[in-house]
Amino acid sequence: MSTFHIMLLSSIALIAGLILLVMSSDKFIEHSALVAEKLNVSPMVIGITLVALGTSAPEMVVSAIAAFDQAPEIAVGNVIGSNIANIALVFGITLLFSSVPIAKGLTTKEVPLVLAITFLAGYLLYDQALSVLDGILLILAFIIILSILLKGSKDLESELKDELPEDDGSPVVKSLIIALIGLAVLIGSSKLLVWGAINIATALGVSELIIGLSIVAIGTSLPELAASVSSVRKGHHDIAIGNILGSNIFNLATVLPLPALIAPGIIDANVTNRDYPWVLALTIALAFAIYVFKKSKTGSIPRWIGLPLLGSYCVYLFIISSGSSI
Repeated sequence: MSTFHIMLLSSIALIAGLILLVMSSDKFIEHSALVAEKLNVSPMVIGITLVALGTSAPEMVVSAIAAFDQAPEIAVGNVIGSNIANIALVFGITLLFSSVPIAKGLTTKEVPLVLAITFLAGYLLYDQALSVLDGILLILAFIIILSILLKGSKDLESELKDELPEDDGSPVVKSLIIALIGLAVLIGSSKLLVWGAINIATALGVSELIIGLSIVAIGTSLPELAASVSSVRKGHHDIAIGNILGSNIFNLATVLPLPALIAPGIIDANVTNRDYPWVLALTIALAFAIYVFKKSKTGSIPRWIGLPLLGSYCVYLFIISSGSSI
């Protein structure tokens, strides 16, 4: 088979994988929640699960499949690239539609937590390797983060109930079948996406890390983009920042441990020398913007901030495409 045909087939596989990934993720999460509701599982438990899975399900499955397929660089690149895309691309585009009010409590919980998990991830990646111990430490961090988010939230139960899908009145068996089909398609589409990504990387002569940081990361960030833009257009502006911060927290705390536990070993030096500094810089910049504009008259992040965010993402894509490690 010629290189052209391999590229064509791999590109179709990657695009189809991304589309099916987004669609199946929504169906799996929605109908899993419906099954749990019909089996009288606590709304609190379902809500917490939805918050955790809803923000990182695509990244989680893709990274697990990539690690099992002995492509841990795609898994790591997916996590780091998704966090970069969430802030610079997703939030940047969201701000083009509207300024975003800063919700109460954001500066006391979510912002410190996203900074803490980002610094922890950087410390663990500093030796340019991911070990089983690193994975365990990140999972422990996730447990601590979850307990902090739950602690002292007076309106938490009502907030979590709002996350639950409405019961459509269908039998539990129907919802269970749809959930299982959604899970099967989710796994299959992730496998298809990873297969296409590996072939494209090989055909183009670029590293799997670059593919994970760019194409795969952008694809798995599409649910966050859709959710953020939709929430802003519907007037739920305060949800947008929460989506970004929550996704980045769970990506580092629940997705990054997967390659560490499944395929531990040495990682590309560019992750620590080039890519992690971008994650750290963007996270600190977003945190700074939240603190500064929280004290402004409007209490909102203005629309013009979207332009430098999008500009920074274009610069980042140029740097990784040119192969620079700076």
